[in-house]
Amino acid sequence: MKLDMVGIIVKDMTKAIAFYTLLDFTVREHYGEYVELHNDGVRLSLNTQHMITQVYGFAPQLKGERIELAFLCDTAQQVDHYCNILHEAGHKIVKAPWLAPWQQYYAIVQDVDGNLISLFATI
Repeated sequence: MKLDMVGIIVKDMTKAIAFYTLLDFTVREHYGEYVELHNDGVRLSLNTQHMITQVYGFAPQLKGERIELAFLCDTAQQVDHYCNILHEAGHKIVKAPWLAPWQQYYAIVQDVDGNLISLFATI
């Protein structure tokens, strides 16, 4: 068994696509309430709350920081680049880039639905 896809529940698909586009993701498939983003490796999908409620049979409770996505960048400069772009677009930088004790240059940002997204590069 292997991890194949991570799905993100979103309130507003247009805003979510705009956010992930700033991180250089492109739309691979678009089926209205389900969008798959191009990513090498594990698939990444955006799913509306409405669609997920239909799939689950109940409305998901969107509370807390229960999961974090971490995206590997090629360089520390790329981490800075994405943080600058997101900041200029009005998105929250939760923790500005820093050299983490585990030898990664690391930053934490927040997407439009409040999910924590880590951007990092191995040093």
